Amino acid sequence: MAQMPDEPLTLTVHSLPQPDQASAAAAASTRKGRWKMLGLMLVCATPVIASYLAYYVIRPEGRRNYGELIDPQRPLPTWTGVDTQGRTVPLTSLKDQWLLLSVADSACNEACVQHLYLQRQLRETLGREKDRLDWVWLRTGSAPVSEALQKATAAAHVLQVDAQAVASWLQPAPGHKIEDHLYVVDPLGNWMMRFPANLDPAQAKRDLDRLLRASAFWDKEGRPAN
Repeated sequence: MAQMPDEPLTLTVHSLPQPDQASAAAAASTRKGRWKMLGLMLVCATPVIASYLAYYVIRPEGRRNYGELIDPQRPLPTWTGVDTQGRTVPLTSLKDQWLLLSVADSACNEACVQHLYLQRQLRETLGREKDRLDWVWLRTGSAPVSEALQKATAAAHVLQVDAQAVASWLQPAPGHKIEDHLYVVDPLGNWMMRFPANLDPAQAKRDLDRLLRASAFWDKEGRPAN
């Protein structure tokens, strides 16, 4: 049998097939779309993450909060109030700021006046952080607000609202009236804390300090410009 001559093995290298321009563009578009989708998901998740941080991080190493945390949180309702200029204002326009909120009849007896004064002073004790917390008085009834009280609450958001509508959103502790408490609403518009009646200002301030400190990385003073 004839033998094949000893010759070195040779290989022929052919170039690999290249994707056409259409395929390359499609692949690039797919990658870009995935990145956009991931970015959108992160943006949508940020408020949820922020809400959880504001809600839970304030609990310091097993110590109890002074204010009662509301679970589940209750978002700002869609109904409207009337401001001191007679303009209709959606309650949801108060979002994007922490709110320290009280409810009282427009006639505002002595107990009401003292409560509003305490509310204002509690905000003032926050120092430079006070601009992250708005003072809100939801007033019920149709009685006119006295001139002296108008001046005293000039720095507050004062809205005349329907008492039954408020009662469908905020609730007092058992055995108390809705006017007995101060309420905290987070920048996402959720009622998330109720301070006890006969409030201790020092303990309430500690809770507010913790809230503002826990949310400092994502919440800044003021509302976004329209």
